[in-house]
Amino acid sequence: MKIHFIFVFCIFTAHNINMKKVVVGLSGGVDSSVTAYLLKEQGYDVIGLFMKNWHDDSVTISNECPWLEDSNDALIVAEKLGIPFQTVDLSVEYKERIVDYMFNEYEKGRTPNPDVLCNREIKFDVFLKIALQLDADYVATGHYCRKTTFKQEDGTDVHQLLAGKDSNKDQSYFLCQLSQEQLAKTLFPIGELTKPEVRKIAAENDLITANKKDSQGLCFIGKVRLPDFLQQKLKPKKGVIIEIPSSLDIYANSIPKFDNKAAELAYFSEKPIYQLDDGKIVGEHQGAHYFTKGQRKGLAVGGTKEPLFVIETDVDENIIYTGQGKDHPGLYRRTLFVSNEELHWVRPDLAIKADETMEVMARIRYRQALQKAILYKVDSGLYVDFKEKQSAMTEGQFVAWYLEDELIGSGVIS
Repeated sequence: MKIHFIFVFCIFTAHNINMKKVVVGLSGGVDSSVTAYLLKEQGYDVIGLFMKNWHDDSVTISNECPWLEDSNDALIVAEKLGIPFQTVDLSVEYKERIVDYMFNEYEKGRTPNPDVLCNREIKFDVFLKIALQLDADYVATGHYCRKTTFKQEDGTDVHQLLAGKDSNKDQSYFLCQLSQEQLAKTLFPIGELTKPEVRKIAAENDLITANKKDSQGLCFIGKVRLPDFLQQKLKPKKGVIIEIPSSLDIYANSIPKFDNKAAELAYFSEKPIYQLDDGKIVGEHQGAHYFTKGQRKGLAVGGTKEPLFVIETDVDENIIYTGQGKDHPGLYRRTLFVSNEELHWVRPDLAIKADETMEVMARIRYRQALQKAILYKVDSGLYVDFKEKQSAMTEGQFVAWYLEDELIGSGVIS
């Protein structure tokens, strides 16, 4: 790979050395295409790189092969803009850092977020390092978010990760694990635009991606049928589906008195523990590790008044616990916990210490409306205590918290 990039570097050094050099992750979509266009218009020396993240035939993503079409579209855009273009193969790193992690998490009964991990581990780590090898000043992506920078009194720069102007497309959540060092080398040119504005720019400049549909799948891989994907590494294992009634005693238990706030938060963050005799068997499944909290599809159980939702999985006993309706009390919790090992501050200067609190707005999944919450720091980690109970708090997913429109921290839900 080093020889490959030395060759590419020799091509790129012919550009005006006075320009700031930017490597754009050209995905073959309209957002990254317009990102490259805008940067060139602003006078940057732009290089387009397409990331090939998958070609492992032992694990089939789908019968389609979207990366071939996407890389071809990216090449056509680069030619249209008159910028150098190259494809880089990151499939080894992607398998080690994303795919293997996904399998391990699902096997433990947790639900990972590969898009957040892809940004932290691939786009803004491996890809960023490649860009720096090409003597780039920045990398740029087509994310709908913004970055601003200000200086502290000691002269050091502080980079702020802000929500995109288009509230329908804000993707700051997917970047919740980025560091100050990564943000320092990153540009988000379309963060001030709406999706319709981006498509209009692409159309006005005859970019082939102007009307291309947005990708719906794993980061830079494409469409994935997740159950099929998981079954190729995690073997089927037949188990039972239990329906838990909403009238179960544990939902009606009175709240005990607590000696301190930490004890109260620990109580509200605990998951209910279900037993087989708490409900009735309503069906069978092929593996508890294929399911996640809040899931409705794939249970294949009929005859209930309201649809069944997964309220808990037990991968050790291979049992899925379900409840009728999206308002089932088993779906809801008020408080979650993030261990110190899984805690990340985009703004380390704002990190709170043990026994300190902070009022924030937070979300536990992409596109969820921001919710009022209070952060409580304890020695072992951080509690996020929401004003309203949240549906389907899922272990392995990320919680991100904001001050106004700035994302300042995140963590993996325990």
